[in-house]
Amino acid sequence: MRELPFEVGHQLEGWALFWALLALTGSEPEALSKLRSESAERVRERFRSETLATEPAVAELRRLFRAAGTDPTRYRPSSEALLRRLLKGSELPVIHPLVDLNNCLSIELPAPCCVMDERALEPPFSLRAGREGESYESLKGPFRLVGRPLLVDARGPCDAPITGSERVKVGEATERAWLIAYLPAAVIRPEETHELLNELLAAAPVATIITTGVSR
Repeated sequence: MRELPFEVGHQLEGWALFWALLALTGSEPEALSKLRSESAERVRERFRSETLATEPAVAELRRLFRAAGTDPTRYRPSSEALLRRLLKGSELPVIHPLVDLNNCLSIELPAPCCVMDERALEPPFSLRAGREGESYESLKGPFRLVGRPLLVDARGPCDAPITGSERVKVGEATERAWLIAYLPAAVIRPEETHELLNELLAAAPVATIITTGVSR
């Protein structure tokens, strides 16, 4: 992993952000379908709904959410919310090759991950708690950000590890995107995140990794 080409300030303790700049290479629908199914099956073998909250990564993420000012049982980390749906019998949705890859990485870590169109971002970045009055149009509608763990760029809030922002979402015109994994530093190492991402891309080669880095 290399030094990131921009500054990332951390105002919240206990987090490590793994960054990977991806270049989309194709859709690979059959390989992605197989990857989604296999990733879902692997996490169903590892986790149970009734004990999920005690899993080390899930428990530590909940602690970090509380430290930022958020009740993690009301606003769950996106990885936990997705895991709970899978454990109830849902399947991973088909959205976009990079989003599908991102979702597989998120559940297998397990930790919140996002993927954002490179063109929509403007460094520098900061990881901090959302402030009173801050909000954005999320992928699920208007979302208040006060007390939420929040990633901010020079244009304002761009992502929260609960639900992403419409401003930075990938779409048909996306060619390059930043994938970011919000890691509970005490439990998940950036190196194992990098290794898992490489394994997923070997199974479904939808992108190439241009560069990776870590901020703490």
